[in-house]
Amino acid sequence: MIKFFHSPGSCSDGILLLLQELHVEFETEIINLKKGMQHDPAFLAVNPKGKVPSLLLEDGSTLTEFQTIAYWLVATFKKSNLWPDTLEKQAQTLEVLDFIVGSVHMRGFTFVKMPKKFQLDEKGTEDLRSFGRSEAEKGLKHLGSILGTSKYLFGNFGVADAALFYVLTWAEQEGIPHSNNLKKFLDRVRGRPAYQLAFSTQ
Repeated sequence: MIKFFHSPGSCSDGILLLLQELHVEFETEIINLKKGMQHDPAFLAVNPKGKVPSLLLEDGSTLTEFQTIAYWLVATFKKSNLWPDTLEKQAQTLEVLDFIVGSVHMRGFTFVKMPKKFQLDEKGTEDLRSFGRSEAEKGLKHLGSILGTSKYLFGNFGVADAALFYVLTWAEQEGIPHSNNLKKFLDRVRGRPAYQLAFSTQ
């Protein structure tokens, strides 16, 4: 059985949502990032990067990085609409997915949530946090324009929506402004059966 290494409240929430959307059988091992469990030798033996999400496959190999795991899941456990069927739409999905993870998450929320990882000076920490908030807000504004009046980013719920879901939960927690259509999107995701299965016990 697949083993999913997960830290609730992290970006691995998006992979957890996808696992439930795809009805995948898996077991979960919680890696508490606040307690530093990502540095435990047992976890580093699985993923030397010391990051979540990580997916230990039945053949003993490990998949890491949000985009890679998301793509592997939809390619392996095929389900209508989670992954587009044309090259153009696939490229658009990858573009948005990379923007969410590489820019909104890494250049935005990383500095909002963990500025002391990069700067210990108090003023420098606050400057980094302010920069992160600005980048996150700017990125969410762009994503709101892509979403427009649609229910999901590309019509039906898909892998990019799972990434948008987790950054929007962070925006909500951090009080970072985002548009009404993104708020409605988040409510819509929370109304999905997969969300209820994934997060009702967390």
